[in-house]
Amino acid sequence: MSTANILVVYFSRHGSVAAMAKHIARGAQRVPGVDVNVRQLAEASFNHEQTSANLPDDGYPYCELDDIANCDGLAIGSPSYFGSMAAPVKLMLDQTSPIWMSGQLADKPACGFASASTMHGGHEMTIQSMMIPLLHHGMIWAGLPYKNKALIATATGGTPYGVTHFAPHTQYTGMSDDEIALCEAQGQRLAELAIRLKK
Repeated sequence: MSTANILVVYFSRHGSVAAMAKHIARGAQRVPGVDVNVRQLAEASFNHEQTSANLPDDGYPYCELDDIANCDGLAIGSPSYFGSMAAPVKLMLDQTSPIWMSGQLADKPACGFASASTMHGGHEMTIQSMMIPLLHHGMIWAGLPYKNKALIATATGGTPYGVTHFAPHTQYTGMSDDEIALCEAQGQRLAELAIRLKK
C-alpha cells in the first residue's frame, strides 16, 4: 500500500512539457512507498471551456478534480505563454475552488515546471504564475535547491523556482542531460517531502 500519492499534471502543445512530466514522474518513482499518477490537460477555448473529448486520443488520461483533491504532492507543468501559464492550466486551477474551501491541499508539497522557446521567454514567471494559486491553497512550495549541481552547470533549463526546459524549436527535439537530471531531482524531492509531511 502506497504512503503518498503524487500527481504530475501538465499541458503540452508540442511535447516538451510532456517529456518533462515523464522525467519528473520517474524521479518521484525512485522514492519507496510512492504512487505516481500522470495526467494531462485538454486544450481550452476562448470561452474558457475544455474543447476536447473526455478521453484523449493518446497519452495520459485527462486530469479530473478528484485527482487533485486526493494527491499528497502536486507537480504542475505548462509551456510559457507571454511569461504566464497556458490557458488550460489556469482553467484547471480556477476549477479548484471546492478543494480550496475544504482545505484538502493545505500543508502538502507542490512544484512547478515550464518550457519556453527562448532563453528569456518567461520560464521563471510561468512557474511563479502557477505557484500563486497553490499558495492560496496552503500548499508548501518545493523548489529546486542548488545542491543539485546540474542547476549550476546547465546552459539550457534550470531555475531554483522549479525545473525548466529551453525548447528552441516548435517540435520537441529532446532535453539536455542537465534538464533530465533536474526533472528527476524535482520529482524525487517532491515525493520525499510528501512522505515526510504526510507522517
